[in-house]
Amino acid sequence: MNNRKLWMWLGATFVLSFAVLLYLGREIYLAAPPVVNVKVEGGRTLYTATEVQKGQRAWLAAGGQQLGTVWGHGSYVAPDWSADWLHREIVAYRDVRAQTMFQRPYAQLTTSQQGSVDALVKRELRENTYDAATNTVSVSPERAEAIATVQAHYTALFGDAPEMAWLRERYAMTANSLPSAEHRKALAGFFFWSSWSASTDRPGEKGLSYTSNWPHEPAIGNTLPSSAAMWSVASIILLLAALAGMVWYHGSRREEPDPKIPERDPLINAVPTPSMKATRKYFFVVIGLMLLQIAMGVVTAHYAVEGNAFFGFPLADFLPYTTSRTIHTQMGIFWIATAWLATGLYIAPLLSGHEPKMQKLGVDVLFYALVAIVVGSTAFGWLGTLQRQGFDFTFWLGAQGLEFTSMGRVWQILLFVGLMLWLLLLGRALWPALKKPGETRGLIAMVFLSATCIGGFYATSLTWGQHTHYSMVEYWRWWLVHLWVEGFFEVFATAVIALLFTRLGLVAASSANRAIVMETIVFLFGGILGTLHHLYWTGTPTSVIAVGAVFSALEVVPLTMLGIEAFANYRRSKAAPWIAAYKWPILCFVAVAFWNCVGAGLLGFAINPPAALYYVQGLNMTPAHGHAALFGVYGMLGIGLMLFCLRGLFERARHADWLLAPAFWGLNIGLAMMVFLSLLPAGIYQAWHSIDTGLWYARSPAIIHSGVMETLVWLRVPGDILFAIGALLLALYALRLLGRPGAKVPAAVGETQSHGGQAQPRGAD
Repeated sequence: MNNRKLWMWLGATFVLSFAVLLYLGREIYLAAPPVVNVKVEGGRTLYTATEVQKGQRAWLAAGGQQLGTVWGHGSYVAPDWSADWLHREIVAYRDVRAQTMFQRPYAQLTTSQQGSVDALVKRELRENTYDAATNTVSVSPERAEAIATVQAHYTALFGDAPEMAWLRERYAMTANSLPSAEHRKALAGFFFWSSWSASTDRPGEKGLSYTSNWPHEPAIGNTLPSSAAMWSVASIILLLAALAGMVWYHGSRREEPDPKIPERDPLINAVPTPSMKATRKYFFVVIGLMLLQIAMGVVTAHYAVEGNAFFGFPLADFLPYTTSRTIHTQMGIFWIATAWLATGLYIAPLLSGHEPKMQKLGVDVLFYALVAIVVGSTAFGWLGTLQRQGFDFTFWLGAQGLEFTSMGRVWQILLFVGLMLWLLLLGRALWPALKKPGETRGLIAMVFLSATCIGGFYATSLTWGQHTHYSMVEYWRWWLVHLWVEGFFEVFATAVIALLFTRLGLVAASSANRAIVMETIVFLFGGILGTLHHLYWTGTPTSVIAVGAVFSALEVVPLTMLGIEAFANYRRSKAAPWIAAYKWPILCFVAVAFWNCVGAGLLGFAINPPAALYYVQGLNMTPAHGHAALFGVYGMLGIGLMLFCLRGLFERARHADWLLAPAFWGLNIGLAMMVFLSLLPAGIYQAWHSIDTGLWYARSPAIIHSGVMETLVWLRVPGDILFAIGALLLALYALRLLGRPGAKVPAAVGETQSHGGQAQPRGAD
């Protein structure tokens, strides 16, 4: 009955949280800044709404979020184009007004004269002249002159003007990112629109722009809104209260003791079925993709110092920054997801003792389909970028220009179909265990339900089109990225680890059942609505800041308690001699708990409150959190699951465990050095300048290529080397599994009854 009530609470949490998230999506749609025509007062049209929309497509085709950011989301070497346009327009407009008012450049004016110009510029940029009847924004002739100046800058920058070569190198851009003059003009219209949305007052809200005054630009009064400050305080108070409640709960209840540890490994005689053995190739692909991601990470990081070359070699001619970063981010998703998919396919027959007909064929088909998707999406994205294939090719086959969801729509559809096939294979293998009453049925159900959400929610990548409003693109994109990573992946991981521990006899199934459902409630209660903390400044209403601040703080609560679980798991790893065979998978799970606390919890909360994110969005504080959370949590989990599966797929004598110790510590210490010696200090240094001067300055070449920042980039090298060594040792461990031809393999799980109960040997695949 207690379990049934917990499941009811879980269902209620899921339904109500998504109802609120969908309702706020509707509010975002209604409150998003209109895509407007821009006209000079009583005169010509500067940009049509169609051009502005075309400019969005042009930016995404040129690299999009792999080439700088808009409203703070994307990459960090090139500027945030919204902040950059806004500041350039302010500077240009000051000079125009200084000439018309005092017949001198702005820099030559007295303090009082500059004050007069500043007040006029601020008033004009903040005044919302939008006419809903004609969908038009009007600007003065003088402001139109300033806009033309900034447009000329971007036209030259995204073209091949020789005078901009030095700046393109600073931004890690290639010449002729947009060969068409028409597209460059449209791009300028989109950047103007993103800047106008960030600076003009919302209708009926004086002193508050569509992006809640982001980015920080004191020259026109873009400063931290009081609402953001108040909700930040509220989120911190709520976090402390929730942490106190969680500590009280853990302290007040009696911990159930672990069961008596079996005298021998319960899985020692478990024999892989044909479909389980077919997952071997998945894990070797996992390691290959991880090595490719590391290589692309080295290239991408180096571009922050030498924008278009790699130690003097003109690598950008063949592998521009936008492509190397796209591959780096996509491969991280690919190899982690592949490890998890393969784990699901491996453990399903192990848990149920049932091998469905043609299951191996399905596992093989899925494997080759996934390889085709990875290779095809990467190759077409690379060729599309090099050859400037245009908007339609980019959207459908190339790289869409959106971080973590970059591959073309055709590949997204194919991947969704592949995930549905995975779900079918997983479900048909688990079905006997789901039907059979037992202590582990709840855990198995949680694995299957979280897998269903992982597969089903990938459909959110299909919700936006080429003409979707940018605010809504971001809304749906974060449904996929955040809900996958900080929601359903978390649940899947927790349930799989609990199942593995129960199968090994290290955890009682009854207590694991209750714990998993309760943990899932806590994860999803904060995680689903915590999605909104990514959307504070993307043209959303204040309600998004309120809900996002509160629930993103609650996301931290379960993460801080994982240290207790990590200690318990470490203690279990020493409970019996036979457990030494699983030492390194278990230590990977311990590392997951550590990086959950530090990477997702500490570094995540450091940037999640609105008052913090207002100043640091788009700075290196975000990749510090991202690397620690994505690799530290989900990467180490993928590695741990892979090591567990490989333990059952190859004879015990083949495993060179002595390689796993330096591999484990190399990966974890290297990651810590990368984050705490380079990325985090770089983010703090930029944050200082963002608070002191403005975001445009923190992202400018003067800071990005300052001596301090370039030194911090070079400080990544020791950690990167150690990390790469760890990955290579892991690859060597895997290769050694193939080095000695196999001994006889006994009969498969679930296949002992058809021959009078006697196990029949079956050759290795």
